[in-house]
Amino acid sequence: MTRPALLESRITADGLLEFHAAFLQERGVVRLLEAADADIHYLIRLLRDGEYPRPFVIDDGKLRRLHFTLALVQSEMDIAEPYALHAAYTRKMMAFLLFQPRPKHVVIIGMGGGSLTKFCHRHLLRSRVTTVEISEDVIALREQFAVPPDDERLAVLCADAVEYFASTEDRADVVLLDGYDENGIVPAFCDERFYLNIRARLKPAGMLVCNLAVKGEDSAAHIDLLREVFRDRLIVQEVAGDGNRIAFAFNDEGYPPDWAAVDREARALSQKIGLDFSGFAQKLAKSAQRERRRR
Repeated sequence: MTRPALLESRITADGLLEFHAAFLQERGVVRLLEAADADIHYLIRLLRDGEYPRPFVIDDGKLRRLHFTLALVQSEMDIAEPYALHAAYTRKMMAFLLFQPRPKHVVIIGMGGGSLTKFCHRHLLRSRVTTVEISEDVIALREQFAVPPDDERLAVLCADAVEYFASTEDRADVVLLDGYDENGIVPAFCDERFYLNIRARLKPAGMLVCNLAVKGEDSAAHIDLLREVFRDRLIVQEVAGDGNRIAFAFNDEGYPPDWAAVDREARALSQKIGLDFSGFAQKLAKSAQRERRRR
């Protein structure tokens, strides 16, 4: 049998192995955390079979995507607008600002392509942002997604989120939980103790915001767990078009929010940041009413 022609490849300026994505029936280029002398044919076979063990990048010149497998896009960045929130669910998660407009400390669980990390660092200039990511390989790709270097306001920690919340003494105004692997939501994030530890590390008026990209019984069980831990101080919001749900859990015993104040904050935030905070506020208020009727 004739051996296929050798693929053309190169090492990028930031040390990634790059070759044409056409060999994977994709447009643009593929970038891997591999050495220049890696066996390209073997790597392509692993990628096609869904057995490649590390995150990788596909870049078509317009969009840059972080993958765990070819079938799963973990994060996506518009190259022309690297700081924009491309996914609808990430924009909805930022609705926490309606209730915490001036957070001093935001903790983000799961960096992925860094969409939430970049956005918070860029727009919340008085906030400290801590991102906890368990995968060294994901963090190694941060420059591909324009995640800025650590500074006095930004820290990206390579750590297990379960261990982080079990041991840290640091308090957060807001925790944004977006932790998924190639199999879905991380199993350790489905445990009551994990959420009890998060709640213990929230300030008295703090919030947990969860992206729930699971459906059916798994989604219902997760929401019930959050209701139990946060004593029914919960608003669950559907994200139109992508099937995700965003759960907003409140540590504040003064819940429910002052919706008139939320509406005023929404107008100010829309002018300052540009997202549709007024639309977020209206939908969240309706969801909160449904939660009250459910109880």
